[in-house]
Amino acid sequence: MTAPERQLVDLYVEMLNTHAPDLVDRFVAEEYVNHNDFVSDGREANRQFWTAFFVGLPDVEVTMEDLIVSGDRVVGRFVYRGTNTGDFLGIPASGKPVEMRSIDIWRVEDGMFVEHWDELNLMQMFQQIGALPSLGGPEA
Repeated sequence: MTAPERQLVDLYVEMLNTHAPDLVDRFVAEEYVNHNDFVSDGREANRQFWTAFFVGLPDVEVTMEDLIVSGDRVVGRFVYRGTNTGDFLGIPASGKPVEMRSIDIWRVEDGMFVEHWDELNLMQMFQQIGALPSLGGPEA
């Protein structure tokens, strides 16, 4: 794995664990394209999303579980844990613990993330905070 790509992911994890959305200036390109319905394109939209995210989960901590670099692509698998004590994506605070998982794919150009795709376990997360009912099964 090349050091520059690892440094970008390390900055992403640092931004999350220190709750410092201004760190996006160091790893997200201004023209960032985000293939995610919750976040618009561009660095500023990314900063605004993380600012709101930290309101909803002010104690969030992230753990990187896997990291793969291939060509201009960086793939990471992450687990986010926190407590929903503030509004989150328009949903009022529940006070409940949350565990969210993501698989993120970034395209790197000129030492910055320029494009992003992700897969999130949002249905489970929304169930955890009570925004969606549990679907039943053995753990219900």
